[in-house]
Amino acid sequence: MATDLDGTVIRSDGTVSARTIAAFGRAEMAGARLVLVTGRPPRAMREITEALGHRDGTAICSNGALTYDLRTGEVTPVQLIAPEQLAAAVRNLRAAVPGIGIAVEYPGGRAIDRVFQPIMFDVDNPGPRFDDTALTSLPAAKLLGRHLGYSCDDLLAIAGPALDGLVAVTHSSATGLIEAAAIGVSKATTLAMLAAAEGITPQESIAFGDQPNDLPMLAWAGTSCAVANAHPDVLAAAARIIASNDDDGVAEVLESLFP
Repeated sequence: MATDLDGTVIRSDGTVSARTIAAFGRAEMAGARLVLVTGRPPRAMREITEALGHRDGTAICSNGALTYDLRTGEVTPVQLIAPEQLAAAVRNLRAAVPGIGIAVEYPGGRAIDRVFQPIMFDVDNPGPRFDDTALTSLPAAKLLGRHLGYSCDDLLAIAGPALDGLVAVTHSSATGLIEAAAIGVSKATTLAMLAAAEGITPQESIAFGDQPNDLPMLAWAGTSCAVANAHPDVLAAAARIIASNDDDGVAEVLESLFP
């Protein structure tokens, strides 16, 4: 069982319902393996692990670039963006989208430029601002670009060609935000790696998602489910459309599989 978090099992009010937590537990008691697969950085996982009771297991963070031990909080890099690719991507992104704000996620934290506007994470503690030389000096888990003058789809359409061959770009937000990982890295690649290590095939897997960054994962899994509130591209790609995040769609499916 592979599930995205925000917009998929996390409700609009930022909570995970008791019903969903119970459904996860019932499925795991029956022998299923649960993997949380998210674009969130590891530092934004603490509230989730607390809600789930600090259970054993591994989460995939930063769209596949990192893994996170749910019990210990240990972060393990899978594949990072090299500084030279990162610097070139930032240059191209600034040229393609004047006025864009840049943030860079590292395995142990993040840095932002003088323009980037934190919205979901770090709103109350944006921290210091850095120039591009400092931003791109270390290997990165994820590159983010935000410009609130664009929708995510429009921003991706502009930035995608500019970043082609440097990073793998996608989006997972309703605001003007794009995010990029190293070439060849996605939620699906790291999920496939974890599954193979445990002898689990795609045909034995079910995946749940709501945004374009979930599309590779949904394509990999034998059964793919999009919550009703998902992005149109995800609704079109998934084999099943289930109830929304606010209506506990993932829990409803798991309850039917593990009564």
